[in-house]
Amino acid sequence: MTSSPHLLVELFVEELPPKALKKLGDAFAQVLLQQLRAQGLAGNDSQLTAYASPRRLAALISDVLPRAADKQVSQKLMPVAVGLSADGQPTPALLKKLAALGADASVVPQLKRAQDGKAEALFYDSTAAGVSLAEGLQKALTESIAKLPIPKVMTYQLETNCELPGWSSVQFVRPAHGLVALHGAEVLLSIEALGLKAGNTTHGHRFEALVDPLLITDADSYAKTLAEQGAVIANFDERKAEIVRQLQAAAERVGGGVKPIDDEALLDEVTALVERPHVLVCAFEKEFLDVPQECLILTMKANQKYFPLLAADGALTNQFLVVSNISPADASAVTGGNERVVRPRLADAKFFFDQDRKKTLASRVEALDKVVYHNKLGTQGERVQRVRAIAKSIAQQLGATQLGKQVDQAAMLAKTDLITDMVGEFPELQGTMGRYYALNDQLDTAVADAIEDHYKPRFAGDVLPRGEVGVIVALADKLETLVGMFGIGNLPTGDRDPFALRRHALGVIRMLVEKDLPLDLDTLLVSTLPAFGDKIEDASAALSDFIYDRLAGSLREQGFGAQEVDAVLAYRPQRLADVQKRLEAVRAFAALPEAPALAAANKRVGNILKKADGPVRAHVDAALLQEQAEKDLFAALQTVAPKANAQFAEGDYTASLQTLAALRTPVDAFFEHVMVNAEDPALKANRLGLLATLHDAMNRIADLSRLVAA
Repeated sequence: MTSSPHLLVELFVEELPPKALKKLGDAFAQVLLQQLRAQGLAGNDSQLTAYASPRRLAALISDVLPRAADKQVSQKLMPVAVGLSADGQPTPALLKKLAALGADASVVPQLKRAQDGKAEALFYDSTAAGVSLAEGLQKALTESIAKLPIPKVMTYQLETNCELPGWSSVQFVRPAHGLVALHGAEVLLSIEALGLKAGNTTHGHRFEALVDPLLITDADSYAKTLAEQGAVIANFDERKAEIVRQLQAAAERVGGGVKPIDDEALLDEVTALVERPHVLVCAFEKEFLDVPQECLILTMKANQKYFPLLAADGALTNQFLVVSNISPADASAVTGGNERVVRPRLADAKFFFDQDRKKTLASRVEALDKVVYHNKLGTQGERVQRVRAIAKSIAQQLGATQLGKQVDQAAMLAKTDLITDMVGEFPELQGTMGRYYALNDQLDTAVADAIEDHYKPRFAGDVLPRGEVGVIVALADKLETLVGMFGIGNLPTGDRDPFALRRHALGVIRMLVEKDLPLDLDTLLVSTLPAFGDKIEDASAALSDFIYDRLAGSLREQGFGAQEVDAVLAYRPQRLADVQKRLEAVRAFAALPEAPALAAANKRVGNILKKADGPVRAHVDAALLQEQAEKDLFAALQTVAPKANAQFAEGDYTASLQTLAALRTPVDAFFEHVMVNAEDPALKANRLGLLATLHDAMNRIADLSRLVAA
């Protein structure tokens, strides 16, 4: 079976936004393929190759049909009672409907009848002609452009191609100047987009293309033609791989075990800036290495898109790599130019660092009173006082009062680097510079580390604060933000979370869990409130729900089942550090043969207790036990519950639940032979008390009824 020709579509545009290029390229190609498949022009076996370079978005799709296959269509017309008269003749309504479909009364005998709900309806079977590639591609291309995740749309003017001169407005991510549409070697001349007509020519590298314009003879030769004649590696991933290869080769030439900094986002951005990469080695004066390397690395990456070279121990060297978009025979002008450009940036960083160190962090505390944090929550100075009070409360709850002085000092100074020149220039260095300046002020290392670490974890997978002082201040800082924002009603919405409250909640969860902190969540939230005075409402209940929701989502992402998570979190365990042990215990319990029956019985017990008149006390009068089955259950509880409770108290949740599995037989017998709702009120109350005792024993670790399939 011969395959159909391949299809190439390219939009040639002005330089695209580098941080969005990969996403734009993938989206353009994917939607194009999806639309062609939906119209029957491409099959499930059709292969997609996406191309994205600074000045083009393109897609190569294999095995695209010139015309889609015809399809059999069955269309509902109307109820039989409406379409046919009593003697079976077509009504005017039916004839009008058929005419709209290009048919007439001659097809009436072939119409099918089928039940449609309560009435019988008429159906018309016909053959729909398959769409042509020209028609289908036009629709697909229009849809692909419309669905591009464009960060910001540009409006530009395009000269109209008509008898009367004029201009039309076009909106796209960047002005488009060319459109290629090739099916094999055939140019699809009827295709239009963004005011452009399709052709078979494009443009290569601005300076290094061998010819301009480039003629693309057929779809399959697109990438090869661009590479050989246009000096462009069109495929994003291939270009990225070539940059990685050259970076590693350049580092090896430098020697000494140096390696380029590992930064995937920088690598993607640089890949989006060059059409054919050429990596060069540059250097700066060693005197700049006196500046904290985080500052130098950030300015080289953020401002210049350079790759700093790190020694084997992770220390910054005075050499860096530049990914150039040109490949001159003599690269000295390029390297010299980049070295001249980076020097003022590094000099600025050195100046900021030297100036900042002339003032202590303590001397900057007062200036925070002039920095607005939030119009309802006051200044950064007021915020600092709240963090200090919350940190003191946490230290007391942890019994870490001996760290009180360090905790208070770190909390007081944690935000002072926000008003330094360096952080003013590079906000990403907040905390990092605070640590350097604290060490310069000869403060305790624990205090300096806490100043840097109180922002951690900054993102998913980030490390936690190093020491106890850092953990306490980080908890206090995140709780101040959460309690404050919830207290003024500034809650995150589905698509907006400007104060990163979800991230702060996950940070609190991680510290409580991974540091195994003996803190009760609700007590922690309530103890934070006094620091705010009358500035906020008490929203601790809503915040508690929010945190447990984040915890549930995090646990599911870690691979725990929804039923397991629901069972453990149903009773809101206050020590979050215990949650994983509870989950593991529930998982082990669920694997036992007795588990399904006990979970079902537990659900039944819960429902019975809910329907009781008023609250039921977990108390049993042994003298009122009449049936053998209830006596056996009570006796089993007397034996099993103390053992399970002791294991629970020791934190051995798995053993505790497995001990309770011994109750299956007496529980089954109880429900088979005992009438709970006895006519004698005393007997009924005693049996309800027995069930409440059973319920309490079985649900200390989790709500086992949640393990029952819905």
